[in-house]
Amino acid sequence: MQILDGKALSKKIELQVTEEVKLLKEKCGCTPGLAVVLVGQDPASAAYVNMKKKACDRAGFYSITHDMPESISQEAIEKTIIMMNNDTNIDGILIQLPLPSQIDTTKILELVSPEKDVDGFHPFNVGRLVTNLDGFVPCTPLGVMELFKEYNIDVKGKNCVVIGASNIVGKPMASLLLNADATVEICHIFTDDLKRHTLNADVILVGVGVINLITEDMVKDGVIVIDIGVSRTAEGKLVGDVDFENVSKKSSYITPSPGGVGPMTIAMLLSNTLKAAKINAQKLKDQAKDAK
Repeated sequence: MQILDGKALSKKIELQVTEEVKLLKEKCGCTPGLAVVLVGQDPASAAYVNMKKKACDRAGFYSITHDMPESISQEAIEKTIIMMNNDTNIDGILIQLPLPSQIDTTKILELVSPEKDVDGFHPFNVGRLVTNLDGFVPCTPLGVMELFKEYNIDVKGKNCVVIGASNIVGKPMASLLLNADATVEICHIFTDDLKRHTLNADVILVGVGVINLITEDMVKDGVIVIDIGVSRTAEGKLVGDVDFENVSKKSSYITPSPGGVGPMTIAMLLSNTLKAAKINAQKLKDQAKDAK
């Protein structure tokens, strides 16, 4: 059994991004800029945004957080997004989810410019992912694919079971696996007899926030397990969706939770923002050339 160490890989990627940021600054004087919209006082969201801010600072990014009250109006958020779309210092825009019930989340996500959609939630980028074209891919599933690459895990032809069908993780994860020529099943809350599906899986990827959903009797020997879920026990301990202690005994590779996929999500946010900054820098360069 080998641990897929997302913490170590995320540090490696962050260092690569930091070096590229230095080169970008030297080459064109550009600093990658990330803007975050945070609505309300949810402790988990605030902590996550704070982690992103620290990662941006370490990588040499410009970053700004728009803190908004829980009672914010749709119009006020839309005005902020339009402002950020038009700001050439901002390369990436991130809307921290979930948003309050009075806000039309779909409309907000669709308002973000696809070129600044570093979370990969805009329908334009979703469509490009599904059709295997270049675009921005949601950070968590993209981080999983980077882990596979780092540990030379080829999913081509493997039976992959994705548990969870969210637009943020499950669906994009399935699309990335399909694009890598895996055979993919998506299981969700209405799936009958989950164990019947997982027992045949070469790779299990689970992210639903149910403690110990995947147990030792549900997996075959040599399985690769990617635990994307994070929950807090009654004692306050952070754990994943997999019974790590027992499932790891049968696994060839497994991610811990925390310390597996979580750090990769922030690393991919940095990577996506750098990508957006390079696109923006080239665009500004071309505009300057045309103006001469």
